[in-house]
Amino acid sequence: MARLMTMIVMAFVMTVFPVMAQAAQPEEVKKAEAYFANLKTAQARFVQTSADGRQQRGTFYLSRPGKLRFQYDAPNDDFVVADGIFIYFYDGQMKQQTNAPISQTLADFLLRKDLKLSGDLAVTKIMRSGELVQIFLAQTDSPESGTLILGFNENKSGELNLKKWRIVDAMGNITEIELFNVQSGVKFKNKTLFAYHDPEPKGYNK
Repeated sequence: MARLMTMIVMAFVMTVFPVMAQAAQPEEVKKAEAYFANLKTAQARFVQTSADGRQQRGTFYLSRPGKLRFQYDAPNDDFVVADGIFIYFYDGQMKQQTNAPISQTLADFLLRKDLKLSGDLAVTKIMRSGELVQIFLAQTDSPESGTLILGFNENKSGELNLKKWRIVDAMGNITEIELFNVQSGVKFKNKTLFAYHDPEPKGYNK
């Protein structure tokens, strides 16, 4: 079950959405880009919901550019960590890890220094419901391959803050991560938080 629940994060970090610059964006997109431009560090609780409705909780850490961590609550031993160059997925059930360069994953979208919602990544729709602003994104060259939906809360000043993201795959399956108690501007004291360390270094040879 833990392995299944973590696949939403893998979908996020292992799907490539190249991004290139483009002018003339809607106001909501400009605000979203401004939010990411000012987002350096953050920590939040998250709830991950899979396509079948099952949920898993954990803590999300972010240090831009280049670093993040998804740490699942016990008894799930899975975690995902990006160290600035590579992103690693540790499967606690299999006691194995896989990795890829950040630049070849969708995590690059969240972790890059200068984030633009344009170019090969196309904004296909913008929806508003109360304080929630949703920006729908797809690959310009293959929109049928899936959709990434960013959900922002809009405060009274009109500023956006990331609340959730949702992945809709080519089959229409929906998986979502929602953030709670988001703290920005966090100073992380743990120097190894964004480094991969094998929980069982001898596990691969068993």
